[in-house]
Amino acid sequence: MGRRKIKKILFLTGSRGEWGYIKPLLTLIKKNNDFEYALCVTNMHLLPHYGETYKEILNDGFKIDFKINMSIDGYNHFTHIKSLSIFLSSFSDILESYNPDCIILSGDRGEQLMGSIAGSYTYIPTIHIQAGEKSGNIDGMARHAIGKFSHLHIASSSDAEKRLIKLGEEKFRIKRYGAPQLDDMIIHNKYLEDFKLTKNLREKSYFLLVQHPITEQSEMAYEQMKNTILALNSFDEEKVIIMPNNDTGTTLIHKAIHEYTDANYKIFKNVNREIYLTLLKYCKAIIGNSSSGLLEAPTYKKACVNIGRRQAGRDKGINVIDVNEFKKIDIEKAIKKSLSVKFQEILNKSCINPYGDGKTSKKIYDLLKDIEINDTILTKSITY
Repeated sequence: MGRRKIKKILFLTGSRGEWGYIKPLLTLIKKNNDFEYALCVTNMHLLPHYGETYKEILNDGFKIDFKINMSIDGYNHFTHIKSLSIFLSSFSDILESYNPDCIILSGDRGEQLMGSIAGSYTYIPTIHIQAGEKSGNIDGMARHAIGKFSHLHIASSSDAEKRLIKLGEEKFRIKRYGAPQLDDMIIHNKYLEDFKLTKNLREKSYFLLVQHPITEQSEMAYEQMKNTILALNSFDEEKVIIMPNNDTGTTLIHKAIHEYTDANYKIFKNVNREIYLTLLKYCKAIIGNSSSGLLEAPTYKKACVNIGRRQAGRDKGINVIDVNEFKKIDIEKAIKKSLSVKFQEILNKSCINPYGDGKTSKKIYDLLKDIEINDTILTKSITY
């Protein structure tokens, strides 16, 4: 297979969350101009109903080299798997035409799994960001499958690193660097005081609600969102909702939002990264089941009321208050705890983010410069 250095990189993103993972690294690469790179954008980024977030990528100053329209309407289990097959077929053509030296993907969504399969079967080194973490549903299965098909793993915590080792991954493939989406939070903090939304937000009292369907409980998504909203309705604060991903069950969440919210709610299909971080920075607490409450909220010392099993088993800071079931009374109780003087004092004094220090992208960048593609990287062995 020969030996060579990385010169051409293909990045893959299908959702706003993944863009938060790779944007800081892309910014470094663009600034230093050491690599040729291309960006493949797919899934939610291209859907009008979810805010056409590819426009955010363009506004951030990046060129989109490839687009794959993959999403079949319906948002059930069967349309989901058909959508993934469309992506895999199209992505293989992009790999053949662009011929990258490596693929960088992230997280645990289905299109990332398809990307790792394509990379593995074409012997293109695949680097997986946010590897080894636990997720509470099908995403967890996808994340670990991506790990088996990937050649290098960027782990965000010691827990994730240990899990990759238990999964039989060779230790030299695992790099515990932290979570790269924290990197732009550090930059964001530097100019936050001048940001145009800051003044208005600081004068308000509001909750941030981000709740996605749990795919194996998709038929319960309506009732789950209904109970979360009813619990929030017991509080006088305003509420800001960011609409969910396009997973199975998302239409039921939309229905509950339409039926149970009132004038105290502001609802957004999507917001760009800077606005989202600003909303997170100044909210009273983030409510729902988004990974943002675990990964990003601790950096701002913000309480997270984490409901249900979607984030089960993941590393959590002291900012997280778990609610096992989507019961109105339990959610209300957790929100009251998040607002208590005692809990706020603990957060302000002791909250540390378990996912890193905001310097992850530089570590990945240095890895890309130093690594040599050879038989050792491309030929995987299972250690058990």
